[in-house]
Amino acid sequence: MSQPVHILTVTGKTLAPWLDRLAELRIRVFRDFPYLYDGDPVYEADYLSTYLDTDHSVCVLALDGDRLVGASTGLPLSHETAAFRRPFVEQGLDTDRIFYCAESVLLPAYRGQGLYKAFFNGREAHARQLGGFQQAAFCAVVRPAEHPLRPSGYRSLEPVWQHFGYRPEPGLRARFGWKDIDQPQETDKPMQFYLKPLETSR
Repeated sequence: MSQPVHILTVTGKTLAPWLDRLAELRIRVFRDFPYLYDGDPVYEADYLSTYLDTDHSVCVLALDGDRLVGASTGLPLSHETAAFRRPFVEQGLDTDRIFYCAESVLLPAYRGQGLYKAFFNGREAHARQLGGFQQAAFCAVVRPAEHPLRPSGYRSLEPVWQHFGYRPEPGLRARFGWKDIDQPQETDKPMQFYLKPLETSR
């Protein structure tokens, strides 16, 4: 690291200048276990365009100088695609009252420095500023313990999520598809959603 990492929070269309670098970072980080994502720039462009379509989206950027080393995105769940909203609707949850924390990606060399805390705090602060949200949510892929590409000594981020107050909701699951790095075609994966009460003040 050339200098201390600093945090920059952007919202809505102000994310536009960062989209290409964010797509590259997502492809790089999600290539590792447990996502094993064989990155698709076309998919990335379509997926990230969702954040430009609403002024209520947020992206917390971690910068080492002018190098993007981490990022965390979020937006009101009601502004997400139907595929992300569906599990909540099926469980009778009000998507207008849930803020969706989409993902946090961080290069390995920058982990363990408190940046995940900055990511969670930044998105939750944005949700509180918007107002009207009772819960924050995100989802994570579920991989079997015996997965052949699971690295020796792999440590799940589950304790980190629990530390920040997020708990898995047993009935809140979905399946999303992407191509794994060791597979010839896209397959669906089980995804578990996590919820956290979102107080209006701290």
